[in-house]
Amino acid sequence: MASDASYPKIGDYGVIGDSRSAALVSKYGSIDWLCWPRFDSPSIFASILDREKGGHWSIAPTTPYTSAQTYLPDSNVLQTRFRSASGEAALTDLMPVGSEEYKRKHIQADHELIRELRCTAGEMQFEFDFHPRADYGSQAVHFRKPNGLGLQMPVGRGAYWLRGNVPLSIGQHRVREKLSAKSGNVFQFSLSYSEESPTVLRALGDCTSEAIERSVQWWQAWAARCKYRGPYEEIVKRSALALKLLNYAPSGAVVAAATTSLPERIGDSLNWDYRFCWLRDASLTIRVMLGLGYEDEAQGFLTWLLHTTSLTQPQLKVLYTVFGRNSHAEKKLEYLSGYRGSKPVRIGNGARGQLQLDVYGQVIESTAQYANYLGGFDHTTQRVLIGIGKYVAEHWDQPDEGIWEPRTGRKNHTHSRLMCWMTLDRLLALGEKGKLDGVPREQFTRERDKIRQQIESRGWNSDAESYVSVLDGSGFDSTLLRLSWYAFEHADSERMKKTYGKVCEKLGAGNHLMYRYQRDPQEGAFGVCGFWGVEHLALGGGTLEEAHRAFQQLISYRNELGLLAEEIDPATGDALGNFQQAFTHVGLISAALTLDEQEKGQTHPAFNVGSDVKASRKGG
Repeated sequence: MASDASYPKIGDYGVIGDSRSAALVSKYGSIDWLCWPRFDSPSIFASILDREKGGHWSIAPTTPYTSAQTYLPDSNVLQTRFRSASGEAALTDLMPVGSEEYKRKHIQADHELIRELRCTAGEMQFEFDFHPRADYGSQAVHFRKPNGLGLQMPVGRGAYWLRGNVPLSIGQHRVREKLSAKSGNVFQFSLSYSEESPTVLRALGDCTSEAIERSVQWWQAWAARCKYRGPYEEIVKRSALALKLLNYAPSGAVVAAATTSLPERIGDSLNWDYRFCWLRDASLTIRVMLGLGYEDEAQGFLTWLLHTTSLTQPQLKVLYTVFGRNSHAEKKLEYLSGYRGSKPVRIGNGARGQLQLDVYGQVIESTAQYANYLGGFDHTTQRVLIGIGKYVAEHWDQPDEGIWEPRTGRKNHTHSRLMCWMTLDRLLALGEKGKLDGVPREQFTRERDKIRQQIESRGWNSDAESYVSVLDGSGFDSTLLRLSWYAFEHADSERMKKTYGKVCEKLGAGNHLMYRYQRDPQEGAFGVCGFWGVEHLALGGGTLEEAHRAFQQLISYRNELGLLAEEIDPATGDALGNFQQAFTHVGLISAALTLDEQEKGQTHPAFNVGSDVKASRKGG
């Protein structure tokens, strides 16, 4: 087994992609994760999960060096800079992208990854090590060498092609070369994949340079559409670019992360596959897309969301594939050692069979946010939304697995009740505003008010003087802070002030980091939960100054590229869990938007789309 020292830290990776798939590139010049043609396809490089069996593509100096990574300005084109005693070089990595107009006029590969190594000073020696392993490292890859076209690798129904502007010789299931670079030397390499379309192999040289320049310009044009102009503009823009990488453009879906089985606690079994789209992420994702001015992405995601959920009504699944299908069954890959020995490695996700009532609220909240920004819905969509409301009105009073997806049985989660309350409340509001016809007002009002009464009585623990995570219980989780975000309670009510204090006492991990719930031993602090705390403070649970201080502390945990994982180790600040994580970046952007709204005296979005806001308690 490879030693822990051979694994880069999770935060030592950059991410590149083309809104179809993504690759992880370490600051040491190695691509250690890539799945083609989609996020959830089997990997061709997976050494992040097993240094020996996973497969990788490394271009790294052969002598001691230092390295640092950066994205070219306002883009997802990654550059790794190497410096040694004898010289300096820059390695540029990207998946080419371009405008729709460009695609109509030019033939290009369905999937391509470009690597360009440029020696910028002195001279350096590099090792080129291309070692693919198909199907999550379970299969060796065989090479063919067609004349003049590069190296072909048939895998399953498709084929990979590796090309370079230097000769490439085939070894035992891998390609290894020594590259001698002097100032001004440029080495270019292309890895492409085709499965259903004819193979397209464009020339290297000027064509590669043009692809890099075109891709940078495309990303910069996309980033320029960001409407946020607050004090955290560059930070927010980077998080928006991170989210765009996780947006599956053909369908509009947004996956939770590009990776599977990166551990929430090193050496433990808390390793899950996040390469799917969770409905729980929907409302906040659409909220931030609309808030930043990315209306096309918001509309695409909502269209995917409504189409997908209409196929499984009245019951909704917890997660779906990028095409709106049920996710793969969970499977353990026992032959992989896992990141730093964190076993098992899993593909698929067992949460697909759970009942999580909060997802109904997420779907409805996202549609309410969309309607508030951009208008109403067609008759078919209205029927879908009312169907969701009727299901909630009839099924809200039952236990479920809840947002954190424990595998220990169902409970009466306060957060699930909150989201059921929100479902009915938002549908009533849409009806009042004339954006939804046929709302059964009497039924929805009656059931919504029952849920409120239940949360206020059974979700409140008078001994602890706090809301609690399970009705009639005594435990705590960070979703309790969402009571104020969704306008069930005002943030400055006595109950919410006490709840915030208790949540910080029980779940605070220091420096405004927060665990998601109580467990022993603890995993890392959950990234998005800290940003929920920022929003609670900004909405009146504290002062704006306190909220800004908390936000500034939390953003200090981003890696050198501005990226965040699922969790953060409170002791070291290291990234934990799947990377990069959509939910964490959504939380960052949402917190920045909330701070900006409150600075400008604007109404919080939940107060614009709710019906029961006036009924929420304030002042005790």
